Amino acid sequence: MIEHNIPPVFNNNSEILILGSFPSVKSREAAFFYGHPQNRFWRMLSVIYNAEPLKNTEEKKAFLLTHRIALWDVIASCDIDGSSDASIRNVQPNDISWILERAPIKRIIVNGKTAEKYYNKYLLPAVGKPAICLPSTSPANAGVSFDRLVRIWSDHLK
Repeated sequence: MIEHNIPPVFNNNSEILILGSFPSVKSREAAFFYGHPQNRFWRMLSVIYNAEPLKNTEEKKAFLLTHRIALWDVIASCDIDGSSDASIRNVQPNDISWILERAPIKRIIVNGKTAEKYYNKYLLPAVGKPAICLPSTSPANAGVSFDRLVRIWSDHLK
Protein backbone atom coordinates (compact mmCIF):
# COMPACT_ATOMS: atom_id res chain seq x y z
CA MET A 1 0.00 0.00 0.00
CA ILE A 2 1.41 3.37 -1.03
CA GLU A 3 0.34 6.45 0.91
CA HIS A 4 -0.32 9.83 -0.71
CA ASN A 5 2.46 12.11 0.55
CA ILE A 6 1.36 15.51 -0.78
CA PRO A 7 -0.95 17.79 1.22
CA PRO A 8 -3.70 19.65 -0.63
CA VAL A 9 -3.18 23.20 -1.81
CA PHE A 10 -6.10 25.52 -1.06
CA ASN A 11 -7.18 28.49 1.01
CA ASN A 12 -10.43 30.17 1.96
CA ASN A 13 -10.58 31.89 -1.46
CA SER A 14 -10.30 28.72 -3.57
CA GLU A 15 -13.24 28.40 -5.98
CA ILE A 16 -12.11 25.57 -8.28
CA LEU A 17 -10.95 22.22 -6.94
CA ILE A 18 -8.88 20.14 -9.36
CA LEU A 19 -8.44 16.49 -8.40
CA GLY A 20 -6.03 14.05 -9.98
CA SER A 21 -6.14 10.32 -9.29
CA PHE A 22 -2.91 9.51 -7.39
CA PRO A 23 0.60 11.01 -7.60
CA SER A 24 3.02 9.45 -10.07
CA VAL A 25 6.38 8.11 -8.92
CA LYS A 26 8.01 11.40 -10.01
CA SER A 27 5.40 13.45 -8.14
CA ARG A 28 5.86 11.37 -5.00
CA GLU A 29 9.63 11.84 -5.26
CA ALA A 30 9.21 15.61 -5.71
CA ALA A 31 6.52 15.69 -3.00
CA PHE A 32 4.35 17.87 -5.24
CA PHE A 33 1.69 17.47 -7.86
CA TYR A 34 2.41 16.76 -11.53
CA GLY A 35 6.14 16.30 -10.99
CA HIS A 36 6.79 14.25 -14.13
CA PRO A 37 8.61 16.55 -16.57
CA GLN A 38 6.39 15.38 -19.45
CA ASN A 39 3.12 16.07 -17.63
CA ARG A 40 1.50 19.07 -19.29
CA PHE A 41 -0.44 20.38 -16.27
CA TRP A 42 1.82 23.26 -15.21
CA ARG A 43 2.68 24.33 -18.76
CA MET A 44 -1.03 24.28 -19.63
CA LEU A 45 -1.95 26.49 -16.66
CA SER A 46 0.82 28.94 -17.55
CA VAL A 47 -0.55 29.27 -21.09
CA ILE A 48 -4.19 29.57 -19.98
CA TYR A 49 -3.37 32.35 -17.53
CA ASN A 50 -0.70 33.97 -19.73
CA ALA A 51 1.94 33.48 -17.03
CA GLU A 52 5.65 32.79 -17.03
CA PRO A 53 6.58 29.09 -16.71
CA LEU A 54 6.35 27.93 -13.11
CA LYS A 55 9.75 26.79 -11.90
CA ASN A 56 9.37 25.41 -8.39
CA THR A 57 6.87 24.24 -5.80
CA GLU A 58 6.53 27.62 -4.09
CA GLU A 59 5.79 29.38 -7.39
CA LYS A 60 3.23 26.70 -8.26
CA LYS A 61 1.47 26.98 -4.88
CA ALA A 62 1.36 30.77 -5.11
CA PHE A 63 0.04 30.56 -8.68
CA LEU A 64 -2.77 28.20 -7.66
CA LEU A 65 -3.84 30.34 -4.72
CA THR A 66 -3.67 33.56 -6.77
CA HIS A 67 -6.00 32.01 -9.34
CA ARG A 68 -8.35 30.58 -6.68
CA ILE A 69 -7.49 27.00 -7.58
CA ALA A 70 -7.34 24.19 -5.04
CA LEU A 71 -5.42 21.03 -5.93
CA TRP A 72 -5.39 17.51 -4.53
CA ASP A 73 -6.05 13.90 -5.53
CA VAL A 74 -8.99 11.53 -5.18
CA ILE A 75 -6.94 8.64 -3.74
CA ALA A 76 -5.28 8.73 -0.31
CA SER A 77 -3.61 5.33 -0.62
CA CYS A 78 -3.64 2.35 -2.94
CA ASP A 79 -1.60 -0.45 -4.39
CA ILE A 80 -0.09 0.68 -7.68
CA ASP A 81 2.64 -0.56 -10.01
CA GLY A 82 4.90 2.42 -10.66
CA SER A 83 2.70 5.19 -12.04
CA SER A 84 0.26 3.00 -13.95
CA ASP A 85 -3.33 4.11 -13.36
CA ALA A 86 -4.50 0.81 -14.83
CA SER A 87 -2.79 -1.05 -11.96
CA ILE A 88 -4.53 0.88 -9.14
CA ARG A 89 -6.27 -1.37 -6.62
CA ASN A 90 -7.24 -1.40 -2.92
CA VAL A 91 -8.21 2.27 -3.05
CA GLN A 92 -8.68 4.38 0.05
CA PRO A 93 -10.11 7.79 -0.95
CA ASN A 94 -9.13 11.19 0.37
CA ASP A 95 -11.76 13.04 2.40
CA ILE A 96 -12.39 16.28 0.50
CA SER A 97 -15.32 17.36 2.68
CA TRP A 98 -13.10 19.41 4.96
CA ILE A 99 -11.84 21.42 1.94
CA LEU A 100 -15.42 21.97 0.79
CA GLU A 101 -16.32 23.20 4.29
CA ARG A 102 -13.46 25.73 4.37
CA ALA A 103 -13.35 27.04 0.81
CA PRO A 104 -16.11 28.43 -1.44
CA ILE A 105 -15.59 25.73 -4.09
CA LYS A 106 -17.94 26.39 -7.01
CA ARG A 107 -16.60 23.72 -9.37
CA ILE A 108 -14.82 20.39 -9.03
CA ILE A 109 -12.71 19.23 -11.97
CA VAL A 110 -11.17 15.80 -12.27
CA ASN A 111 -8.01 15.43 -14.34
CA GLY A 112 -8.75 12.43 -16.55
CA LYS A 113 -10.89 9.30 -16.60
CA THR A 114 -9.14 7.50 -13.74
CA ALA A 115 -9.75 10.42 -11.38
CA GLU A 116 -13.36 10.52 -12.61
CA LYS A 117 -13.86 6.79 -12.01
CA TYR A 118 -12.67 6.93 -8.40
CA TYR A 119 -14.32 10.29 -7.71
CA ASN A 120 -17.69 8.94 -8.83
CA LYS A 121 -17.23 5.71 -6.88
CA TYR A 122 -15.98 7.12 -3.57
CA LEU A 123 -16.33 10.89 -3.29
CA LEU A 124 -19.51 11.78 -5.16
CA PRO A 125 -21.70 9.73 -2.78
CA ALA A 126 -19.99 11.40 0.19
CA VAL A 127 -20.10 15.03 -0.98
CA GLY A 128 -22.97 15.00 -3.48
CA LYS A 129 -21.27 17.42 -5.85
CA PRO A 130 -20.68 16.17 -9.41
CA ALA A 131 -17.27 16.74 -10.98
CA ILE A 132 -16.42 17.84 -14.50
CA CYS A 133 -14.05 15.39 -16.19
CA LEU A 134 -11.44 17.05 -18.39
CA PRO A 135 -8.81 15.30 -20.53
CA SER A 136 -5.82 14.08 -18.57
CA THR A 137 -2.67 16.17 -18.74
CA SER A 138 -0.60 12.99 -18.36
CA PRO A 139 2.04 12.17 -20.98
CA ALA A 140 0.19 8.85 -21.36
CA ASN A 141 -2.71 10.80 -22.89
CA ALA A 142 -0.81 11.60 -26.09
CA GLY A 143 -4.02 11.41 -28.14
CA VAL A 144 -4.99 14.88 -26.92
CA SER A 145 -2.71 17.61 -28.25
CA PHE A 146 -1.39 20.34 -25.99
CA ASP A 147 -3.37 23.00 -27.88
CA ARG A 148 -6.58 21.00 -27.45
CA LEU A 149 -5.88 20.56 -23.71
CA VAL A 150 -5.46 24.32 -23.38
CA ARG A 151 -8.71 25.03 -25.23
CA ILE A 152 -10.77 22.51 -23.25
CA TRP A 153 -9.36 23.33 -19.82
CA SER A 154 -9.52 27.08 -20.46
CA ASP A 155 -13.29 26.88 -20.91
CA HIS A 156 -13.64 25.51 -17.37
CA LEU A 157 -10.98 27.54 -15.56
CA LYS A 158 -11.71 31.08 -16.68
